[in-house]
Amino acid sequence: MRAIKKKTLHQEIADTLRDMIMSGELREGDKIRENELCGLMGISKTPLREALRVLSAEGLIKLIPNRGSYVTVPTFEEIKEMFDVMSVLEGVCARTAAEKMKDRDFLRLEKLHKRLEENFRERDQKAYIQQNNSYHAFVQKLAGNRTLNQIVNGLRQKILLYRFQSLNLPGRFEQSIKEHRALLSAFRDRDSEKAEILMKSHLKKQFEALKKLAG
Repeated sequence: MRAIKKKTLHQEIADTLRDMIMSGELREGDKIRENELCGLMGISKTPLREALRVLSAEGLIKLIPNRGSYVTVPTFEEIKEMFDVMSVLEGVCARTAAEKMKDRDFLRLEKLHKRLEENFRERDQKAYIQQNNSYHAFVQKLAGNRTLNQIVNGLRQKILLYRFQSLNLPGRFEQSIKEHRALLSAFRDRDSEKAEILMKSHLKKQFEALKKLAG
């Protein structure tokens, strides 16, 4: 674990804890040992507790008065609801981004996609998901809708862990990069309708992979 400087905002601490949950270093039911984490990260309890509140809002941490904080996960139905909503919202982002996209925007998107291809070739799922997050965030930025932006930002971090887990289904990693290639083609053609359909399908297939993993 890398040390976190005292000047770092609580969001970076939340990112670190989220990564620990994603990697399995912290598992469901584990108690958050504040003194130990503060020592390892080189931080005080105040930003750590702010980070825990962020993760609590995402459904990854349960804060129990007088008992402490514990790693938790949403129910499967709650996860399904998040993906259902996110598929619609990201579909709108993709459609609007394709309508507004300029050549320089597409070149930036193409660079982000190339990094996804590199992560795929290296079979680096964690780096792939982080890059995937940047890709989707850029599409969202291109959409330029402030209200949509605020809503999607809240959901994006909530489903990040489950996007990572979905890649554990055999064949899903390969399917994911194929879906991104099709998306890139739609953006290249500025085909807004196709971009929306493909983005919605991309999110739905992520959830279907989680469903199959759950058995």
